[in-house]
Amino acid sequence: MPMSIVRNAAAIAKGMSITLKEAFQPTEVENYPDGKGPMRGAKFEQRFRGKHQLQRDENGLEKCVACFLCAAACPSNCIYIEAAENTEEVRISSAERYAKVYNIDYNRCIFCGYCVEACPTDAITHGHGFELASLNATNLVMRKEDMLVPISSLPDNVRSDKDQAEVLS
Repeated sequence: MPMSIVRNAAAIAKGMSITLKEAFQPTEVENYPDGKGPMRGAKFEQRFRGKHQLQRDENGLEKCVACFLCAAACPSNCIYIEAAENTEEVRISSAERYAKVYNIDYNRCIFCGYCVEACPTDAITHGHGFELASLNATNLVMRKEDMLVPISSLPDNVRSDKDQAEVLS
């Protein structure tokens, strides 16, 4: 019995010696906001699920056709969509309908990616936005305007004057 006490005390002493040795070593940290790289030190894995983005097609029209499949697939019920009909004068998407209202409540979103998988037109994707914290819960309800990819980020061949005129008409 005394031998087991000595062995246990030796194991505790060895653990404490490692802890004390590490306590006096300099800490290695990556300085997040000021780090190296194009995103100031943030390194994203390929399958990182950040803030959602609503994509546009090659003509600058919205890809979302308001099919409600993303809202139906969402287990946390955080997606709210209102559909509206496209007209010949005002064309928002290439289909008959478009999402007049598209909201995602990040107070409820669990970033599972089911909405991205369910979308038949690849209209919703996960971006790399990760700074979503807010002291006000109402700021975490993202509207369509907050998530829609701007036209200026489309490829150069779409941004010609002729294409811009077609998109605006």
